[in-house]
Amino acid sequence: MEPTSQPLVRRRRCEMSRTRASWATWALCLAVVIAWAHCLDDDTAELVKMLHEDCVEETGVDESLIDKVNAGAFLMPDPKLKCYIKCVMVTVSMMVDGEVDVETVLAMIDEKIKVKYEQELRMCGTKKGVDDCDTAFLTQLCWQTHGKDEYYLI
Repeated sequence: MEPTSQPLVRRRRCEMSRTRASWATWALCLAVVIAWAHCLDDDTAELVKMLHEDCVEETGVDESLIDKVNAGAFLMPDPKLKCYIKCVMVTVSMMVDGEVDVETVLAMIDEKIKVKYEQELRMCGTKKGVDDCDTAFLTQLCWQTHGKDEYYLI
């Protein structure tokens, strides 16, 4: 990273800290990222873009993997993709100390999605893996398995 870009990264992370409440409001939209995430207002779309860019930078994930998932492929067990998913989930407070907070997830989702998928989200709970990246991946894989037609990654 060039030295001149470090203040921008720090500023973006500081802005992210100040927007935790906004993240929480949109948490499922940002992390489960079901199809209705395409219809975001400009401010939220900017938050989603910033979250995506920061987690891509942090993890080094190959963005083509995200594109493949969004084109209908199942999540791949790529280590960087797993950590990307964890990064998104932790940043929006959907995952705390290696546990998915299902109640928080349910409190944040659109009512239509909640009615359709609440039972599946509760059933999936936290799918424990060998580390937090694997746990985030396995949990999202469970969500994707039960909501494949609407599953989307940012």
